[in-house]
Amino acid sequence: MKKALIIGGGFAGCAAAHQIQLIGGWDVTLVERAPFLGGGVKTHWRGGHPFTFGPRHMLTPMPELFEYLNAIVPMRKLDHEFITYVEADRNYYSFPIHKDDIPRMPERESIEREIAEAQELRTWTAAKNFEEYWIASVGETLYGKMVDKYSRKMWQVASNAMLDDFGWSPKGVALKEGPREGWDTAISAYPLAPDGYDRYFDVATAETTVKLGTEIEAFDIPQKRVQIAGEWHAYDLIVNTVSPDMLLNYAYGELPYVGREFMTIILPVEHAFPDKTYFTYYAGDEPYTRIVEYKKFTQHQSPSTLLGIEIPSHKNKLYPMPIKKEIARAYQYFDAMPDGVVSMGRAGSYKYIDIDDIIWQAMKMAEELKQGGLSHPVPVYGADQAAPNLLTQKMVDAKVVPGRS
Repeated sequence: MKKALIIGGGFAGCAAAHQIQLIGGWDVTLVERAPFLGGGVKTHWRGGHPFTFGPRHMLTPMPELFEYLNAIVPMRKLDHEFITYVEADRNYYSFPIHKDDIPRMPERESIEREIAEAQELRTWTAAKNFEEYWIASVGETLYGKMVDKYSRKMWQVASNAMLDDFGWSPKGVALKEGPREGWDTAISAYPLAPDGYDRYFDVATAETTVKLGTEIEAFDIPQKRVQIAGEWHAYDLIVNTVSPDMLLNYAYGELPYVGREFMTIILPVEHAFPDKTYFTYYAGDEPYTRIVEYKKFTQHQSPSTLLGIEIPSHKNKLYPMPIKKEIARAYQYFDAMPDGVVSMGRAGSYKYIDIDDIIWQAMKMAEELKQGGLSHPVPVYGADQAAPNLLTQKMVDAKVVPGRS
């Protein structure tokens, strides 16, 4: 029987294990340095409240991916809104930016004039970076109010002009009309069970040898070997879900990421946010980017409520940088990987993807494996460094957001 190693036991590692398990014929080992499976999607508890490291709802434009996960972990579809707090106005506005909020803004006349000019010029398709895209879409005033500081804080950059791989950026459209729900182009859902996705990790790895609390001490990727506890182990297939630079000993330099400090606070009220509001974003100088009220996702019943606060940090690696030169560096690592090595998931693909893309990657990887080969180390996205994630591609196809020039 052929042997496979999966590096990392987050959602990507578990999804890969499940798909290999479904095709059969493989002896699979999964190595995870944490003492649990699931990574940031693992459910933890505080004061009786369940939560994950950041809000981890399933968001997808593909019903078949929702149905796959729903069959293992029954899910509740969500109908939710985002709001953004603007300190200068001492007010909250919908996000995506909603046209009906503009009359409430102090600079409404300037904003309306700039939007009209932007709509007439329609130069957003020629934008070369994130800042150009937003100014061309909504004008400088609205960009400065709602987007500029938030994005610089989110990515820990001095200027949004540094962000030149930005097809993922808008949550829907730059300027929204009609319903205020955040997503009308995708299914948004969260597990019904109090422990969230945890059952999925158990089912996905039921036929996998799982080694928790285990470090890989050294890599010999050209020979598909790793060293664990002083011993070398060789495999026919390696599925990597951690940063690809680690596998090749940082030969082309270290890939940059942004991480998060995460705080939880319990409040002595049953609900803190308005009825449909799950997230509140902060567009100013606050150190945090967003706050989530977990009961909106989990439906936990309690006279208190749990909030999760996210603060951008460089202490961990959660978000690959949307900068073309860094993406090109990641592809140097992918191009150096031999046959039989796959790199997938958000870190492994060096791509801002989520649960649905990860499941899709695992399915495509398993399909090719069953047919006897692998077309590229990065499933689905292959050699196309600019390939958008599923949701962005759906929005581009539907002309909800402009495609790249």
